[in-house]
Amino acid sequence: MPLDLNDVPNLGLPPTISDVIAKHLRNAIVTGQLHEGEPIRQDEVAAMFKVSKIPVREALKHLEAEGLVAFQRNRGAVVHSLSESEIVQIYEVRAMLESNAMRLSVPRMTPATLERAQRLCDEFAQEHDPFRWAELHWAFHSCLYQDAQRPFLMNLIQSINNRTERYLHIQLTRDGGRDTADTEHQALVDACRRDDADEAARLVHEHIMAACELLRRHLPQPDAQDGAAGKGGA
Repeated sequence: MPLDLNDVPNLGLPPTISDVIAKHLRNAIVTGQLHEGEPIRQDEVAAMFKVSKIPVREALKHLEAEGLVAFQRNRGAVVHSLSESEIVQIYEVRAMLESNAMRLSVPRMTPATLERAQRLCDEFAQEHDPFRWAELHWAFHSCLYQDAQRPFLMNLIQSINNRTERYLHIQLTRDGGRDTADTEHQALVDACRRDDADEAARLVHEHIMAACELLRRHLPQPDAQDGAAGKGGA
């Protein structure tokens, strides 16, 4: 997987090797190359990057904080698995927080934000590279919320989104999910253009919960995940 060393957020500082490793592993998890429950071999990752295990452990700890990795006794680091109940709860919290962020943002939304939101909406609709879907999806949604001027709320929303990025591919490739997402994204932009905060909040809540319901219908069964484990690699 190609690595973009300039695409690792670190408060404006150059990325460390642990940042680069975390980005690589995050991409592997989000795109399904590493499956839920699959162990992440620290020695193999260290050998891949020609480093000691220290930056690998740092990267894994960062991913643990994001909810993507768990440390298990006798197994070490594994890709964190979420139950269906946990996934539903995460989406419910997303819907509540993001609809509130939308309601706060719309009255303050600038023409520049609307222009950028439309551009991102169009770019997401035209993007065929699955490796960019999660990046563009977050860029679009966060653009709509940024004028709320609630940095703590935005950080919380991003943290929660990090936990569900891995399921975006399922949402977009089942039951016409891609076309539905594009239509709903455009409806969100249109509501913002009309300065209709309540409608925009309602639409984003429905958008998230509809994605949750689609995901529930297509979640891999535990035995299927177990069978898939070991096929991917970091």
